[in-house]
Amino acid sequence: MPDPETGGVLRRAHLQEIDPRTVYLLAKLRQDVFTLEQHADDADLDGRELEPSTVLLWIEAPDAEPVTGGLERQPVAQLRILRDPDGTVHIGRVVVRADRRRDGFGRRLVRAALDVAREIAPEAVVEIGAQAYLERWYASMGFETTGPLFLEAGIEHVPMRYVHPRD
Repeated sequence: MPDPETGGVLRRAHLQEIDPRTVYLLAKLRQDVFTLEQHADDADLDGRELEPSTVLLWIEAPDAEPVTGGLERQPVAQLRILRDPDGTVHIGRVVVRADRRRDGFGRRLVRAALDVAREIAPEAVVEIGAQAYLERWYASMGFETTGPLFLEAGIEHVPMRYVHPRD
């Protein structure tokens, strides 16, 4: 169901459950932001989406200039949720299309990811390598900084974690 404020529809799936067109559009979104816009110098596709425990979340919204012609919903934001063998949950590859930033999609997506993380691993700490300029934004959602700046893909990041509140 679309969010009444943004018109975006939240989707959740494992890679093998997603139709090829959507997989292409999700990969294109990450390429457009990480490679073309931010000039990341590491490969984005690292094989982690192929792991059976990886969950992809994305938001589709009406697009005035869709890739395929005609007015239809397109992925405008996405992320992935990873689970390590030790039980740690990671949120990563958080991306929002440049022309859709400040529309609330990023916050909605991260909050949804925290809900999914709690569902799949209720006691796990959630870790994220946040781009440094977004540290305060993540902190506003309850993430805490856990270490110093580091470079990933040639971009400054900061390690952060989220601990689910006890009920």
